[in-house]
Formats: sequence, structure tokens, C-alpha cells
Amino acid sequence: MRINKALAVAGICSRRAADELIASGAVLVNGAPATPGMQVNAGDNVQVQGRTIHLPLGKSTNFAYLLCNKPKKVVSTASDPQNRRTVLDLVPTEFSGERLYPVGRLDYDSEGLILLTNDGELTHRLTHPSHHLPKTYRVTVAGPVDESQLQTFRAGMTLAEGEAVAPVDVSIVQEARNSEDTTILEMVLIQGLNRQIRRMCRDVGLEVKRLVRIGLGPLRLRGVHPGDCRQLSEKETVTLLRAAGLLAGSSRTE
Repeated sequence: MRINKALAVAGICSRRAADELIASGAVLVNGAPATPGMQVNAGDNVQVQGRTIHLPLGKSTNFAYLLCNKPKKVVSTASDPQNRRTVLDLVPTEFSGERLYPVGRLDYDSEGLILLTNDGELTHRLTHPSHHLPKTYRVTVAGPVDESQLQTFRAGMTLAEGEAVAPVDVSIVQEARNSEDTTILEMVLIQGLNRQIRRMCRDVGLEVKRLVRIGLGPLRLRGVHPGDCRQLSEKETVTLLRAAGLLAGSSRTE
């Protein structure tokens, strides 16, 4: 495999950034500076800026893409120092040998769609600030929601902590019948700030009762029960790679 692709597959950086690192002399293969287009094998020792990199060559380059429905009280990381249940505990046994990692994060008390994959290049693309795909959420809040609160979301706002929030596409899915009822909102975010929706709602006086991610770019959370995962269909995979700016054909066959 070419060195730039190997670094991208490992999730170190994009291929273009890998080419820049190689040109600067920051990448060593078996102690010697890497050259553009050189091939690397599973037994090669690769270092990037002095750090040894594990290249997932071989079986794990057969990429797996799992759409999981994360329940509450599950952490969206590969491991947890408090030994809480993680999203990797949801992975079906047939994928237990793959080096899967979650793409992005979903709060401990939030639910819904999270993508697991061993495709480092896609992970890098989806988590880089310049390539965030829209994320769609169903948000249940206590009581009614008025137009001024919706307009604050739509216009963009500054959180109490000082962080700027881009305008959010928001609509009411189900209105509260009275002050004791709940309102269900659909919100589409293009940013990935920590606990963004909960803090946005807090700052306009809304209390979040439930938060479920139902969409990631072209993917939708359909037919997957809480705690379950399913493999993306070929059509879904191609659509996702295209949405991320990756060609499912040529970029995977270099």
C-alpha cells in the first residue's frame, strides 16, 4: 500500500496532509525518510514526527461500516477508565476481530446513531472541522417552545461559555398541549461542540428531556433497535463516502 494511503487508513491525517509530511521529512520508514508514492508492508516500522505508527495493513483494510443505535448510559468511546459500557460492546460477534472505532461522539445520556468503522480516512474526514456532515436530532424538551426561542437557534447564538454557535435548522415535530406536556423538536447541526444542543436549550430556558440523533449526513436511524448495530448497505456506504468527498471506487484502489 502507498505510504500516504496507509497513513490515511490509520487515521493519522488525510492523504494530502500525508504527502506534505512526507515532503517535509517527518515520515520515516525503517529509519529512512519516506518518499512520495513508496509502498509499505505490514512488517515496516513507520514513524511520523518521531512517533511510531501502527499501520492497519492486511485484513483491516477490508473496511467495515456499522450503524449503531446507542442507548443512554453507554459511552461513545473505544474504552472507558470507569469501566462503563462502551459502544464497542454493541458490536456483533462477527465483527469482533476488526479494529473498529466510533466516528465522533454522542453524550453519555444521549441516544441514537453513531457510526463505527475501521476506515481511518473516512474517520478523519468526518471529524475534521472543515468536513462536518449535518447531524439531525430529535430533541424532547419540557413545556411549550415559543417562536423567539426558535429564532435564536436559527439566527446563531453565543453560549454562556462564550462559544459561537452557527445557525441551526430547527422545526417543531410535536407541540406541547400545555405547560405540563413536552415539545419535540428536530434540529440539524453542522458543528460538533461538546453538549451543544443541551447548552443551547439551557441558554434559552428549555430543559432537555430526551436527545436522539437520527441522522448523520445521508444516513438515517431506521430499523435498528436501541443497543443494536447493522452493517451499512453498499448503497449507503457509497452515498456516505460521496458525501464525505471520498470516491468509493478510485480512491480505494490505489
